Amino acid sequence: MPIDPDAAIEVTAFGWVPEGARGHVRDLRVRWALEEAGLPYRTRLLGGAIGGERSAEYYREQPWGQVPAYREGDLQLFECGAIVLHIAERSAALLPTDEIGRGRAITWLFAALNTMDVAVMAYLMAAVFNSDKPWSADAGATFGGFLDQRLARLGDWLGDREWLEDRFTVGDLMMVATLRGDSIVARAPANIADYIRRGEERAAFQLALAAQLADFSPEPV
Repeated sequence: MPIDPDAAIEVTAFGWVPEGARGHVRDLRVRWALEEAGLPYRTRLLGGAIGGERSAEYYREQPWGQVPAYREGDLQLFECGAIVLHIAERSAALLPTDEIGRGRAITWLFAALNTMDVAVMAYLMAAVFNSDKPWSADAGATFGGFLDQRLARLGDWLGDREWLEDRFTVGDLMMVATLRGDSIVARAPANIADYIRRGEERAAFQLALAAQLADFSPEPV
């Protein structure tokens, strides 16, 4: 769905981020879920740097001043996982209607956030975001090994299947979104790299990515 300035759903996003962060800011996960669900939305763009100070009003929406925050009428949510699950509950495209399928999809959503995202962020913090620090090489090797173990276990589970269960669900959306990025894909087993590529090739993902990139201004705002 195209962004609609009159849509009931509002998602916050940054108006500018450095080049390397573009396509990876976490409002993308919410945009992707909205595209899969066919729900129109509008964006509210925040100025200032990532991690910078926000207005007192925004901290009441998002206690850490991050994005995304979600607003729909009187409902206000923060944390991308909670927002994406809320969207998925409105769409059979993301969450199966049978009890078992629904439970499995939600399990994988939490696995992406609690098991894989922890390993991914530990590695990125050590080996990429702090690569200029004297402790980076040793920490990167340690956390890289931890990440490799998690990726290998995920690859064993996936095997030759297309998706984590018998169809694409919100669990796949969050898992692919968590694992995207050249430094992670380069470490992943071949079947996981292919799995990430399949997720990124979905039409809804491409629409969400294009919308996020279009919102960024050329210069800091």
